[in-house]
Amino acid sequence: MVFSFFNKEKQVVEQYTKAAEQGNAIAQFNLGVCYEEGDGVKKDLKKAAYWYTKAAEQGDVDAQYSLGWCYDMGEGVEKDLKKAADWFTKAAEQGYATGQNNLGVSYKYGEGVEKDLKKAVDWFTKAAEQGYADSQTRLGVCYANGEGVEKDLKKAAYWYTKAAEQGDVYAQYSLGWCYANGEGVEKDLKKAAYWYTKAAEQGEARAQIILGVSYNLGMGVEKDLKKAADWYTKAAEQGYATGQNNLGVCYANGEGVEKDLKKAVDWFTKAAEQGYADSQTRLGVCYDEGDGVEKDLKKAAYWYTKAAEQGDVYAQYSLGVCYDEGDGVEKDLKKAAYWYTKAAEQGDVDAQYSLGWCYAHGEGVEKDLKKAVNWFTKAAEQGNAEAQTGLGWCYAYGEGVEKDLKKAVDWFTKAAEQGEARAHINLGWCYAYGEGVEKDLKKAVDWYTKAAEQGDARAQNSLGVFYSNGEGVEKDLKKAVDWYTKAAEQGYADAQNSLGVFYANGEGVEKDLKKAVDWFTKVAEQGNATGHTNLGWCYANGEGVEKDLKKAVDWYTKAAEQGDARAQYSLGVFYANGEGVEKDLKKAVDWFTKAAEQGNAEAKIILGVRYDMGDGVEKDPKKAVYNITYLSAETLIQGNVGVYAKDDAIINRPVVSGNETDKQASLYCPECGKKLPVHARFCMGCGKKLEEGE
Repeated sequence: MVFSFFNKEKQVVEQYTKAAEQGNAIAQFNLGVCYEEGDGVKKDLKKAAYWYTKAAEQGDVDAQYSLGWCYDMGEGVEKDLKKAADWFTKAAEQGYATGQNNLGVSYKYGEGVEKDLKKAVDWFTKAAEQGYADSQTRLGVCYANGEGVEKDLKKAAYWYTKAAEQGDVYAQYSLGWCYANGEGVEKDLKKAAYWYTKAAEQGEARAQIILGVSYNLGMGVEKDLKKAADWYTKAAEQGYATGQNNLGVCYANGEGVEKDLKKAVDWFTKAAEQGYADSQTRLGVCYDEGDGVEKDLKKAAYWYTKAAEQGDVYAQYSLGVCYDEGDGVEKDLKKAAYWYTKAAEQGDVDAQYSLGWCYAHGEGVEKDLKKAVNWFTKAAEQGNAEAQTGLGWCYAYGEGVEKDLKKAVDWFTKAAEQGEARAHINLGWCYAYGEGVEKDLKKAVDWYTKAAEQGDARAQNSLGVFYSNGEGVEKDLKKAVDWYTKAAEQGYADAQNSLGVFYANGEGVEKDLKKAVDWFTKVAEQGNATGHTNLGWCYANGEGVEKDLKKAVDWYTKAAEQGDARAQYSLGVFYANGEGVEKDLKKAVDWFTKAAEQGNAEAKIILGVRYDMGDGVEKDPKKAVYNITYLSAETLIQGNVGVYAKDDAIINRPVVSGNETDKQASLYCPECGKKLPVHARFCMGCGKKLEEGE
């Protein structure tokens, strides 16, 4: 059969050849087709063009069109767009629809003729009216875009419909778009899905992608994630980046397919390598978090950069974070601020907050509180809780904006209602001190509790204070200890110190001096002056540790050098008595002076006595009187018994009225022999506590 069929074709070619050589135009055209397709003869495009030319020159319309095509594509002849247009014109003028369509294309793109959109429309119209589908589609495009004709979406939809009904894939896709967006027709998502399906089934990748989206969202069709993934797959396998990206999302989230982060990365990579920004960003996230691929911050930054340079807002923000934290790139606060700015200007709320932070702290940009407020405001108005808190802070302290505690409270409240811990704390502070709102300790406790329950150490410490003092809540030392413990375990120094005090005094917890020392040590190791002081007290008195006056002096010195008045006073006592250090009255006076200048009552009294008696300083009655009488009546008890200080020790100098004289007998310290008033309770020379009867 094969051989007989071939022989039959060969006979036909021979017949065409005889007729063609005799000048028969139809035979010449048919012989050209045989050579073009290799039917009955060996395929030969040059001979095909030769016979098309012979027939075309005789006016054969099919040959004229075919010859135009040869020149257009450079098949069998040297490519020549002008000659192609000439032959298309000859065929078009004979009413040949395909020639009219191709001539329209020539005028639309200026190929072989001067570009003329109006003439393109004219020729497309002629062919379209003959029912030529491709021209109907092209005419639809012209009306849709207003090319060569006044824009008319209704006419565009009309011509798309004509072509779509003939099965033209692009027309089907375009008609789907018209129904989806209500352009030229009444919006109808079902009809849109219908036409997208027609085009998708013919392999139109864009229609496949949109149909995938339709099934994903349930637009015009019943929601079906599996079908969505199927359509994305078809487009992805054709190399369409959008389809690859969307399929990657399906695998990343397990939507319509089994979750597979590795496959997600594979598809994101394919799209990213084509320059698809969203995939580049998503790939950056995968490398950033180690999802489906080994974590690699350098690669994450690389892909964020690719997408950021294309204007992807999330990539710009993420790249800013990379430079801010030195993740995958060398830390560079200027570059961080640059990328935050790019994203912020596109309205990204996180970038706006971060940029506000940069301006507030002068990180990567010159400090500018006004600009900080501007960016905080933009982010806050979009509902960013951190920005709302930051903006509240600006209003609370008048930073970059006029101070307005009421507005501060308003912004803190907005953030707090979203669960922002810092806002809870700030709002608690406002209610605790009546700043911008009426003072309300109960509300203060409520807000601190919200932050504390989120694990905020400052709030936990503050709650400890409230329960310790019974402010805003019923006093409960056990709860105070619980909250101090939570904060202390997070390393919060004030809480560690308070917890040490509670263990030392057995308040809210069983007394345990060893634990007290442990907590005081933790806070001291943070360089906290109060911790240093309390640890000094422990070593001075052998509380929870073996008594060690030298270590006591060391810890008191650390605190005193930080300005802690209690430590300065205690250090003065140690130097005065030569305990843990060599006795040095001058240093004692120096430390008493530092403590007294900060208002320490004990130091003021002892310093007054020193000036009165000339111990370690030159005697100066004026300074003596100043330091003693400076104290308030609540601190001093005047009379022959002397002066009571905070620790209930009696300072050895009676305070008398102007005309009275001190008629009390004197006694002497059994330790150092110093002359003392008769009612003395301890020696001002060596510090020895005097027993009754001594």
